[in-house]
Amino acid sequence: MKVRMCCAGLQNLLQGLSFSAKYYSKHNPPQTMCLYSKMGLKKWHILGCSKSICTHRTAPPGSILPCRFFSCKEGTKVPSKRKQNTATVTSGLLHKNLLKSEQKNWNNISPTYRAMTKRIKEKLEELHNMYTLNSGSPRMRFGENVYFEENGCIFLAKADHAEGNAEIVFSVEDFGFSDAFIQRIRISPDQKYMAISLKSENSEEATCIIMKLGNLPVVEKVIPSVFSFEWAANDVLYYTTQKNLKCQNVFMTTFTYQKHTKLVYTEQDARFFVDLYCTKDRRFLTINSNSKTTSEVWLVDCRHPFESPALVQARTTGVIYHIEHRKDQLYILTTYGEPAEYKLMKAPVTSSGKENWQLVYALEKKTKLVDFEMFSDDCIMFLKTAGHLYLNVISFVSHSVQSIKLPTWACEFELESHPEHTTSTCYFQLSSPVHPPKRFAYSFKENNLIEQAVQEVPIIKNCHTTRLLAKSKDETLVPITVFHNKNSKELHRRPLLVHVYGAYGIDLNMSFKEEKLMLIEEGWILAYCHVRGGGEQGLSWHRDGCQHNKLKGVHDLRACIMLLHQLGFSQPRHTALAAASAGGVLAGALCNTDPALIRAMVLQAPFIDVLNTMMKTHLPLTIEEQEEWGNPLEDEKCMKYIKSYCPYQNIKPQCYPSVFITAYENDERIPLTGILQYVQKLRKAALDHASRARKKGNWIPNIILDVQANGSHCDSSWEHSLNEVARHLAFLNRELEEASYPQHHSKSCK
Repeated sequence: MKVRMCCAGLQNLLQGLSFSAKYYSKHNPPQTMCLYSKMGLKKWHILGCSKSICTHRTAPPGSILPCRFFSCKEGTKVPSKRKQNTATVTSGLLHKNLLKSEQKNWNNISPTYRAMTKRIKEKLEELHNMYTLNSGSPRMRFGENVYFEENGCIFLAKADHAEGNAEIVFSVEDFGFSDAFIQRIRISPDQKYMAISLKSENSEEATCIIMKLGNLPVVEKVIPSVFSFEWAANDVLYYTTQKNLKCQNVFMTTFTYQKHTKLVYTEQDARFFVDLYCTKDRRFLTINSNSKTTSEVWLVDCRHPFESPALVQARTTGVIYHIEHRKDQLYILTTYGEPAEYKLMKAPVTSSGKENWQLVYALEKKTKLVDFEMFSDDCIMFLKTAGHLYLNVISFVSHSVQSIKLPTWACEFELESHPEHTTSTCYFQLSSPVHPPKRFAYSFKENNLIEQAVQEVPIIKNCHTTRLLAKSKDETLVPITVFHNKNSKELHRRPLLVHVYGAYGIDLNMSFKEEKLMLIEEGWILAYCHVRGGGEQGLSWHRDGCQHNKLKGVHDLRACIMLLHQLGFSQPRHTALAAASAGGVLAGALCNTDPALIRAMVLQAPFIDVLNTMMKTHLPLTIEEQEEWGNPLEDEKCMKYIKSYCPYQNIKPQCYPSVFITAYENDERIPLTGILQYVQKLRKAALDHASRARKKGNWIPNIILDVQANGSHCDSSWEHSLNEVARHLAFLNRELEEASYPQHHSKSCK
């Protein structure tokens, strides 16, 4: 079916424009973010407002693990001295030589893993086809029309008609961009316009295309470097622009009689990032300016979209807040007041200052607010307590709160799009690393939870889930979620894969992944360590693991792995550790302090040189990152503290585990030079130790770096993700197999 649109000249117009990866979610605290699944279809994030891919700071569902927010993209400052120019050239040559050396090393060693990689890829493709065939893309209903996206096309169907008669209103392929995918869709209230953002996997900047819908959809406008966008009225679009990973400007553009574009808002503070959101009843468009600890919101009245925005509450250090609206009342999700956890408060639109905020509902201690959705007479909160998910329904009519415990196997949820706030049913999906998404519905009328019997999804029946608590160095109890095959015997001999992140208040990503299911079927044990610095037990859990508390996360990880071994879940020579992005800080630190606890480690785009990166203020995001890591330039105590745990700074000659690192040439957040230098230094330390020991059977670890020319920190295509995961698992299988049968190999672990 051919797309019905006029696109003459559009391909030429779009050539040369780059696309972006980030986007923001209004429901989640501004210090969190997410990626989409590395092993799943890119469908779920398109239509809804509640979740997104690699957002600037939004809560997970995402890739193998969430990404770090840092940028390694150098500024355009021109060195003024000849000496600086010489240093820049020298640094560039060093980077080039190191990269060439590592590429040669990978080309030499990669054939070792080829056969096993091929087998794993075939199995993952089989599982992927099995589960994706049973899952459809999200549907978004506007009156009599239903919109959905599949395989780069946006379809329009009548709600009461068969979807086989759906019309294609937009197709990425027809624009000639084979590497671009649809990131976000917003449809105007009268359904006459549709705004779409496109991005490719090799860039973090997006392009917004505005289509005029009708019998022959046409391209109305193309806006480069757009981050977020919302319709304030039928023909009035507000959008933010992105430059050097920052969003600080808000524009308004119109499409009918007096077409024009004007600047509406500019954020002056480099620590703050701006995004847009429309309240559920579409009464207000909110301009949200957030740092990792502080918020400020401005309101645009959608009935009068050309009037200047009105301030809700001036920013107050340490106070985060988000806005919803119902019947002339602002409902404010905020950390204001004690304790500094999320609360739901309200205030009149006309008197919105915090002195007028009245408490509606407060979360209990050690409870994580996962998501929040507003409806006409109720709101729903998805909460996480002690590793379990709960659905709390707050009725504004009866002034009651109902708490429903969700199935115990559930670890992640995904709220579906509900454009019409008057709907009587809330739909969402539950999943776990080894359980494919299952659809559920909560009926406000019936006051009950219903499991949706769509197409039956095959689910592994013999997987056991265990929740543990490990006692850390300071006696704090740290949650662990463990999955293993019920039929597995002698668990102490089984391979164990430990996952960790512990930064930005982000939960470990525990959404469904085909590779996790495959590992369970093959007898592996999977453990997720919810260490401090993450967000699993609320905002205080994050505060206890950031800045001058970062070492607590390392202590938590050590305690978790030791408890697993003590309880008979594997043993050090069968244990591997997996981390990505900022999770590389804790994983790399543990590698230095307790290398004997693990046999192998896989890292994806890891952040492993905290000190040197935080000293470079010319990087676009260094200033706002200080709220997570501290400011070593102005605080000598902070510098010493970062140096005490920084993975790169603490490498020393000792018996290290084997390490496999994947990095990306186009990664704008993690400096590739730092990763290259880390690998060189780690390899040298391991060889120095082996040469000093000079004992028979002394084991030399494999230190491997795979630098990908395609892909970026936040996104990879399905094909690239498949290859990446298969290589990681092939590496782990070989390393742990060698540990089990050292007599078959020339090198053994002492």
